[in-house]
Amino acid sequence: MPLSSTNTISTGSASETMKEPRRSSSVSSLKDGLRYIPPWTTPYVIGIGGPSGSGKTSVANKIVSSINVPWTVLISLDNFYKPLTAEERRRAFENDYDFDHPNAIDLDLAYECILNLKEGKKTSIPVYSFVEHNRVPNKSINIYGASVIVLEGIYALHDRRLLDLMDLKIYVDADLDVCLARRLSRDIVYRGRDLHGCIQQWEKFVKPNADKYVRASMQNANAIVPSLSDSTVAVELLINHIKLKLQTKSEEHLKELIRLGFYGSKSITEYSSVHELERTNQVMSIMTMLMDKNLKRDDFVFYFDRIATILLSKVLDHLPVCQRTTIETPSGSVMKNVPQCNFDQVTAINLIRSGDCFTPSLKNTIPNICLGKLLIQSDSQTGEPQLHGEFLPPNVEKFERVLLMAGQIISGAAMIMAVQVLLDHGVPLERINVVVYLATELGVRRIVNAFHNRVEFFAGTIVRREDVHGQAWPKCRFIDVKYFGC
Repeated sequence: MPLSSTNTISTGSASETMKEPRRSSSVSSLKDGLRYIPPWTTPYVIGIGGPSGSGKTSVANKIVSSINVPWTVLISLDNFYKPLTAEERRRAFENDYDFDHPNAIDLDLAYECILNLKEGKKTSIPVYSFVEHNRVPNKSINIYGASVIVLEGIYALHDRRLLDLMDLKIYVDADLDVCLARRLSRDIVYRGRDLHGCIQQWEKFVKPNADKYVRASMQNANAIVPSLSDSTVAVELLINHIKLKLQTKSEEHLKELIRLGFYGSKSITEYSSVHELERTNQVMSIMTMLMDKNLKRDDFVFYFDRIATILLSKVLDHLPVCQRTTIETPSGSVMKNVPQCNFDQVTAINLIRSGDCFTPSLKNTIPNICLGKLLIQSDSQTGEPQLHGEFLPPNVEKFERVLLMAGQIISGAAMIMAVQVLLDHGVPLERINVVVYLATELGVRRIVNAFHNRVEFFAGTIVRREDVHGQAWPKCRFIDVKYFGC
């Protein structure tokens, strides 16, 4: 991925200067020097600036469509125009309000939103109406889990705080006469403005601010590209550079994920946070039947629900005591200092689809339990976990226990991401319990190491390395297939 400190890219009659982008820093580390950087908490941020009408949006759209990375977010600084007072709105309708000065944009809010995304947190982007010259009330765009963030706007490269968050900064240059022609076409056709007002606004505000503020931000760019047709080669070079950065980032993540599985020499049973069902006769009998490939689906569902209930009972045994009370029995005896747990403060998040196998048992164990869902799938090419959907209970961070449910864990990558999602939503690490029926030792060790042995892990059975006797580790996710019959 590295570029030399200064490279000149020739594109016919134009040339662009590219500087080395700032490297993202680690966001997570393990004890004794083992680092782990979840890919979803370090999105690649690209800033695209330039004069109004220079073609920034076209370049941004070209980059987004070409890199073809899921969860690429294109954010326009136009959404961050400040709300106007009644007097300012009157002036705006008379084309006498300066929308092109840096103070017209809420750069503080823009920085806060990009910082949240950069840290893997959820954020809300306001929606601005150019017809009404104001933000749309009670409407926003919620974003979470971005892999690539593209921020475009005339002042995208103006604020030092935003610049420090960016991995690549691009300035789209164009002659101001060309910008005027494009701006007239855009404002008249798409924003309902009149020709006289557009020209008046250009001469009074747009052109002076472009000369005074926007062009000065050119010096902050890693790459300067023209917006006309001869920029094709330059944009393609930028796209190839971005792809190489993302590919290397993915490879580094997979290497760290592999290291997590082999970090630590002690047995998995020696970890205080790992709990496995006791091998009673009942448990062993049920597990034996569940492993029988000839077991009918109805019987499989019945026995899985049974052992899932046993596993959930073990999980609930570890709930904290919320209060102690005194109970008088019908016979008149008094029981003092009886511990009580608040089951209303327990919620469960099912990893679609295998976690849904636990739903009947959850409802039978805690009838009024609040359920949520996470859809996480691995990329077919890189193997990285990707968040496709998050449907969490309201105020999930206020629950005393959050159970992450999965029928089967193999590599552990999806469950690591699920824990990270809860952390991003404000759930303390100590309140998260991972509950799974069948897990490999490799997956368990990765989860334990990724979160410093601070996540309670409850498993029906853990397949250890010595148990496979030289055979391949279980790679088939059969639990949900057999349970749902598909």
